[in-house]
Amino acid sequence: MPDIAPRYWLMIATLGFVWGGTFLLIKLALNGITPFWLAASRIGFAALLLCAVWGWRGFKLFRGEANWPSLILIGILSTALPFMLINWGQQHVSSGFTGVSMAAIPLMVLPLAHVFVPGEQMTLRRLIGFCIGFAGVALLIGGKAFETSGAELEAYGRAACLSAAACYSVSSILTRRLPPADPVGLAAIFLVIGCFITFPAAWVAEGPPVMPDTRTLLIAAVLGLIPTAAANLLRVIVVREAGPTFMTLTNYQVPVWAVVLGAVFLGEELPPSMLLAMVMILGGLGLSQFGRLSRLFGKRG
Repeated sequence: MPDIAPRYWLMIATLGFVWGGTFLLIKLALNGITPFWLAASRIGFAALLLCAVWGWRGFKLFRGEANWPSLILIGILSTALPFMLINWGQQHVSSGFTGVSMAAIPLMVLPLAHVFVPGEQMTLRRLIGFCIGFAGVALLIGGKAFETSGAELEAYGRAACLSAAACYSVSSILTRRLPPADPVGLAAIFLVIGCFITFPAAWVAEGPPVMPDTRTLLIAAVLGLIPTAAANLLRVIVVREAGPTFMTLTNYQVPVWAVVLGAVFLGEELPPSMLLAMVMILGGLGLSQFGRLSRLFGKRG
């Protein structure tokens, strides 16, 4: 198991906080824009930003021959498809179930990485750690995690959310297996591919776009800049350089920040099990990464 430099721990901590706050911004933005057009605008704005940076760097991508079939597949699985699946699925399931399904990503990545990524072999300690972290997320969300929404298409909505989690899991493995490439170019290409999927899908599902108010436009711009453009670039760097299993540590942090920020800014109630859930989540993450943490702090001692 390779050592993980301190900067990668900082990156996943940043991603956990940023993506945890994304739910708050989405909730505010949806007051003035439809779900599919919000997804399309986020991806489109992020694609423009990263393409500008990529162009400034000379449009470098692969050091050798480009692997376009893999790029297109990853672009679909990492942006367009999961965005649309989650947006559609959330109409028919409880928000708690969506949170739990995203927290299941580490448990999906673990066996995939064991088979397809050298140096990412599954161990009993790592599996137990991820399971404890998942249980902590379920405890944090509480009864909302698996309660029924009563919607007619609830089973399909749950399948959509779990399918989105599977998309993220597979795309992480495929991204790690790509040949040496420029991370800015990869992140930009994935978002451009997402644009080609989400814009037509939004037009078909919700009709022509309607100009939202200034407040909604500002929120959409922030969503495109930080949790989509900047975070997507960080995600590519972490997956490529630290591995897809390490990247999944972000998924257990997201529900914690979502609950905390919702309580601070929206006045939502903190669950009484919050402290125990956080202990379980952090304990599970620490157990799964015990060897790396020991080496990291051992070097500083």
